[in-house]
Amino acid sequence: MIGRIPVLDVRPLVDCGRRPAKAVAGETFQVTATVFREGHDAVAANVVLRSPSGRPGPWTPMRELAPGTDRWGADVTPDAEGRWTYKVEAWSDPVATWLHAAKIKIPAGIDTALVLAEGAELFERAAGGVPKRDGREAVLAAVDALRDESRPAAARLAGALAPEAAAALARHPLRELVTASRPHPLVVERRRALFGSWYELFPRSEGARVEPAKTPRKGRTAGTDTAPQPPRIISGTFRTAAERLPAVAAMGFDVVYLPPIHPIGTTHRKGRNNSLSPDPHDVGVPWAIGSPEGGHDAVHPDLGTLEDFDHFVEAARNLRMEIALDFALQCSPDHPWVEKHPEWFHHRADGTIAYAENPPKKYQDIYPIAFDKDLRGLVTETVRILRFWMDRGVRIFRVDNPHTKPVIFWEKVIAEINGTDPDVIFLAEAFTRPAMMRALATVGFQQSYTYFTWRNSRQEITEYVTELAGESASVMRPNFFVNTPDILPGYLQEGGRPAFEARAVLAATLSPSWGVYAGFELCENTPVRNGSEEYLDSEKYEIRPRDWEAAEREGRSLAPLITTLNRIRRRHPALQQLRDVHFHSSDNDALIVYSKRSGSNIVLTVVNLDPHHTQEATVSLDMPHLGLDRHESVPVRDELTGHSYHWGRTFYVRLEPGVTPAHIAVLRPSPPTGGSPTP
Repeated sequence: MIGRIPVLDVRPLVDCGRRPAKAVAGETFQVTATVFREGHDAVAANVVLRSPSGRPGPWTPMRELAPGTDRWGADVTPDAEGRWTYKVEAWSDPVATWLHAAKIKIPAGIDTALVLAEGAELFERAAGGVPKRDGREAVLAAVDALRDESRPAAARLAGALAPEAAAALARHPLRELVTASRPHPLVVERRRALFGSWYELFPRSEGARVEPAKTPRKGRTAGTDTAPQPPRIISGTFRTAAERLPAVAAMGFDVVYLPPIHPIGTTHRKGRNNSLSPDPHDVGVPWAIGSPEGGHDAVHPDLGTLEDFDHFVEAARNLRMEIALDFALQCSPDHPWVEKHPEWFHHRADGTIAYAENPPKKYQDIYPIAFDKDLRGLVTETVRILRFWMDRGVRIFRVDNPHTKPVIFWEKVIAEINGTDPDVIFLAEAFTRPAMMRALATVGFQQSYTYFTWRNSRQEITEYVTELAGESASVMRPNFFVNTPDILPGYLQEGGRPAFEARAVLAATLSPSWGVYAGFELCENTPVRNGSEEYLDSEKYEIRPRDWEAAEREGRSLAPLITTLNRIRRRHPALQQLRDVHFHSSDNDALIVYSKRSGSNIVLTVVNLDPHHTQEATVSLDMPHLGLDRHESVPVRDELTGHSYHWGRTFYVRLEPGVTPAHIAVLRPSPPTGGSPTP
């Protein structure tokens, strides 16, 4: 039944309240509700958070968001991880009702004595709920003023309007007919679930070495010469990859993400550039998991041992970085599961196991999993594997193609893992339909890949980020990867280095979590063919050694820009949150302007979306949204260049590709604070 004071449409609300909304410790979000009552008496409302211990926190007053809408809202901030609840309380506000009437009646001389007497009685009753240390005397002074017949009526009313009394009653209002919504669940997770900078690398490419070509050896008899042997690339290991970690940490990354590190099958192994005719030295695709040497709980022998992996994890931890491990629930035809659990696979009419397909793409080296014959067994085995790697220090998993598995499967797996280890984070690599992406987030995935990679124009970016930062933020947290081993966007192929710079700035300032795949900082952008998003000589199919030192020495690396972006992100809380992003106007669609705000920290970003041409514009700021007067001029500091300006409601900008890709301006700058937030 509806309450005495209707409280309707409480938000955020996930799956009709059956599943929790999401936040992280210290994150501020808005709770809203529709609140009204019959007649003309005043109503008010507040939000009550209840902590994981069951202790109700101090209630937060709500305000009407727009006059006459009956829509109320308040910002709340849970301060600890765990399972919380929130509810909205609405109530009749007799003091506000009386004040409204008194301000009309007393100047008009209507029922003056009666109105003042009623007010004195009301304020006296309200004083009983105000602690002595928190303003009770001020409320009682208002009572005395209202009853002081020696003073004019207007003066008696003025006494009731004293600021001290009003402040005390704002903190401790007289509430009648209190009506509460039902409690709604809220899961508060660790900060890394929202904020972090990710770097993806293939351990086999880091520290790889080239074995020189072998010259032919003369045979003793005619026709027995040894054939020439081409140069061979020897795989890097966990130990050699660990040598790359200090450079990754120096760029400011928080998470190092590894593609699958398990043994790779040989049946139908893919060769270079997805060739179906590999040569004997082709190393295979890491996502073709499993061989006689082991499956998902083993490491590829070329990478080293489990102890070597432990060394890699510890080396990252000592640099204040976490390891994210790819979890790809699929198998090569050589995986031990194929023999031990044939019921876990699709069998075709001829008895063969179906390989993975996404027509016209074919993955002959991979068997997908069939879930419906033994869902419970697959959940048990998946949880076992995840816990195996958790015991070795992994607390983040990037899940490959979760949208090709049943949603109920992930709900069971994540619930079991997070039930005992709520700090474990799952990132959904699901470039698929919005309904599936939202469903995966709803059942537990803490982060999600997004369509950011394909949003290039000002309108596309504005609409998509506005969606992500709105009500969606209570369910799905984005991670803006600028590229992946599978995705070389056309924008990067065509725009060269300026395109890489623009996308890095956009990803790092629009989303609290962003990521790059190794090679981005070298502006690698050659596709396997025109119209394809696959890299030429893709690292998925071969080992790709890179000369990082030469690139930096020759000024070809974007590492300095990436380092600056991550430093800016750590300095400014506004860039560490998702929910408050606001787009401003400019008279040139090639420039995008947006602000992010956290308390007094306001960061305004202007990016040139055209990687080929210098663009100019007059920017028009939404000053009220920034908390500024319409005619105010404020000092700003550009965190990319170090330059300072004074910007008002309108100002001129000029951005030249390759020289100044963007402005990242802090309004009313104060001395920056260093350090990284607790993950």
